Amino acid sequence: MPPRISITPCLRRLWGNSCPFRLIQPPGPVNRCRSFTTTSPNTFGNRPKRISSSGSPELLEGSKAASLERKRLATRPGVLAVKKGMTAIFKPNGRRIACTVLQLERVQVTAVKTRQKHGYWAVQVGSGLRNPKNVTRPMLGHFEVAGTAPKKHLREFRVKDENGLMMPGTTFAADFFIEGQYVDVKANCKGHGFAGGMKRHGFSGQPASHGNSLNHRTMGSAGQSQGGGSRVLPGKRMPGRMGGHQVTRPHVQVMKIDKELGTILLFGPVPGPKGCTVAIQDTILGPPPVIPGAAATSSEPAVVTA
Repeated sequence: MPPRISITPCLRRLWGNSCPFRLIQPPGPVNRCRSFTTTSPNTFGNRPKRISSSGSPELLEGSKAASLERKRLATRPGVLAVKKGMTAIFKPNGRRIACTVLQLERVQVTAVKTRQKHGYWAVQVGSGLRNPKNVTRPMLGHFEVAGTAPKKHLREFRVKDENGLMMPGTTFAADFFIEGQYVDVKANCKGHGFAGGMKRHGFSGQPASHGNSLNHRTMGSAGQSQGGGSRVLPGKRMPGRMGGHQVTRPHVQVMKIDKELGTILLFGPVPGPKGCTVAIQDTILGPPPVIPGAAATSSEPAVVTA
């Protein structure tokens, strides 16, 4: 038999340790963290950088400041109005135009938000009147700082920069807008509750005869069997709650303004039932309107800095 050769001395000489099965830890702590870098990892392609590694003052494509510059926002805040119904006006050529009547009720600026403090420019507008007994103490203090009475409705309107801010307590009148300009209108549409597929999505329904019994307005098939995974695919149009969500009607023309009554007539219909609150703001689909000096005196715009 060949002589037996032990590898233990070789391992001891290699590791410098009396125990061949105990590994030697390297001296000092091991830093397993990645080195700091301002470049985002290219996980899904080339992603824009958010921080300039060279210290350049130019805005990077992925920064929040550049995103704010690209965002299309109005230069002025909007107002809150109450939908009163619809009417019609006639042009000199005899054309009849259907219009929606919106009325302003005690619309005032209640607060402003600046980019230095809140991260964006915005104006909080309130409308209506609320009994102080039904308002919490924090909100009473909020209205007291603005110098206004408690409001029934509050809404924020984003603006492009600090030039669109206004002093708290500023009152809006109907002549804040001018006849002929275009605005964007936002309101909650009418709620219809739980509706079926035919009313909610316009399904044609089931046959009226030929063996169909008591299933004339049902939805029908909800999907395929084995070929489609034997399940209902996400996003399938089915019966459910209909309406009651916010709808935006962009680029609506202002047809007529009555400062004494505080009413604004807009072209065509407006989302929502009678008595709902409607938000009106200069449209972002076109250039800002040119407001004459006489029309802007009633609102008294002012710049607020923080």
